[in-house]
Amino acid sequence: MTLAPPDAAVIDADVRRALAEDLGDGDLTARLLPEGQRTEAEIITREDMVLCGRDWAEACFRALDPGVRIDWLRSDGDRVAANTRLCRIEGAGRGIVSAERCALNFLQTLSGTATTTRRYVDALAHSKTRVLDTRKTLPGLRLAQKYAVRCGGGTNHRIGLFDAVLIKENHIATAGSIAAAVANARAIAGTRMVEIEVENLREFGEALAARPDRIMLDELSDDDVRAAVRQNAGKVELELSGGVSFERLAEIAELGVDFVSVGALTKHVRAIDLSLRVLRRW
Repeated sequence: MTLAPPDAAVIDADVRRALAEDLGDGDLTARLLPEGQRTEAEIITREDMVLCGRDWAEACFRALDPGVRIDWLRSDGDRVAANTRLCRIEGAGRGIVSAERCALNFLQTLSGTATTTRRYVDALAHSKTRVLDTRKTLPGLRLAQKYAVRCGGGTNHRIGLFDAVLIKENHIATAGSIAAAVANARAIAGTRMVEIEVENLREFGEALAARPDRIMLDELSDDDVRAAVRQNAGKVELELSGGVSFERLAEIAELGVDFVSVGALTKHVRAIDLSLRVLRRW
């Protein structure tokens, strides 16, 4: 699994939106700093975390001061202990204080997703089950959050509606049957993944006979999930979805599914507590 962030154009677009939202027609408070003043600062974490978002934070500072120097002491994906310095920054004082909030917003949000993902991944590490994200992401930051999930050791589900087929109840109703829906999806998707969601064992049997690439077990009881795993016998990938909480992971690990999808990784974001501290000015 690669940890490569999205293309630079995606990051630049994210940063441009964030800075425009924050700066408007200019940072009034930054004018309190003498023009031309140089500043050295550092970013530290106040809590244990998995780092994510370096490229976004760096792009914020460089957008306002192309000559800024940033020395990172940790890499995306690293576990970092509380009160650890993440980077040292040297550049134009006005640029640093103007970019600070946006840079920290990216770092704290993406590190929050990466840190939460790592907790889920660690809890399932002794099993075959891998952690998937969902499309329940912050608007405009999907690729960033999907990257954060990878930094936390998780696996990306489909990026959007364009790179895989996920057949749900309404699609089945329109097609007329599970078999017809899967057959139609195969014709449309080509080599892209075809997945179907089922809500009971009867639907599971029909889906298994249609042979999609993956079957999503949506809110089935644990007993029904076990029965589905036995019936499947490794024929297709199985994904468990719905009602997945951190507290349930120990039980889920014993069920034998290939994946568990967790909307909370990207939907219930708790930002990491970070701080930028100025060390000296000249």
